[in-house]
Amino acid sequence: MPELPEVETTRLGLLPAVRGKAIAGVTVRSRKLRWPVPENLPRILRGQTIRDIARRGKYLLWQCDRGFLLVHLGMSGSLCVESESRQPGKHDHVLVALSSGATIRYNDPRRFGAILWIPGMSRAHPLLDSLGPEPLGEEFSAEHLYRESRGRTLAVKPFIMDAKVVVGVGNIYASEALFHAGIHPATAAGRISRARYARLAEAIRRTLASAIAAGGSSLRNYVHADGAPGYFQLATHCYDREGEPCRVCNAPIRTLRQGQRSTFFCPRCQK
Repeated sequence: MPELPEVETTRLGLLPAVRGKAIAGVTVRSRKLRWPVPENLPRILRGQTIRDIARRGKYLLWQCDRGFLLVHLGMSGSLCVESESRQPGKHDHVLVALSSGATIRYNDPRRFGAILWIPGMSRAHPLLDSLGPEPLGEEFSAEHLYRESRGRTLAVKPFIMDAKVVVGVGNIYASEALFHAGIHPATAAGRISRARYARLAEAIRRTLASAIAAGGSSLRNYVHADGAPGYFQLATHCYDREGEPCRVCNAPIRTLRQGQRSTFFCPRCQK
């Protein structure tokens, strides 16, 4: 599933192609995504100019003249910029033609993504209203994690993956950040001290920044806006390395199951 680094990489890849460009037309080949694509979306978007693309958590917000196009990549979605026309593929569900001649294709084999319209200049939307702070923003801090964790018996890994606590810390990045912070993923969130949360907050920032610099992680269907894969998964310290030696202490990396997901950790480095 594309997480914050993949969505941010997509945003950065789209911006040069779409900023300041008018929308010449929209083709909706299938409305059956996680929530139905608005039936009148082609009429709404035609002629509007894309002013900017922002990101909130894993959602992209295309700022247009009269509102925002909200895009979520779901589990298998991708947005690609193409300068040459071609026949749509089986899973190309929405095509946005620009005045420049380029086309933005939304491809989603599993159809768990979303393309919705927010009218007006307010970004308020039920999908965005309960989201926690951005991990790379000023509102995210060790104090925030410490305060939100008090009295919580939930393990720290699912705690930092909760979008109401902090957005965008997916399975790969939670495992990696906990490794760099030296915290065992099964430790109760409420038992972690301020000092350890300081290390964890910094590890989350560094891990996500490194993933963005590497273009995200290409697992399953994720690709950049230009169709290229991401490479962060090639440099992980613990994720998907069960049985391999820890890059720090050489102990074998282990796994455990948390919330139907595999968690990778070093039993020696993480306490």
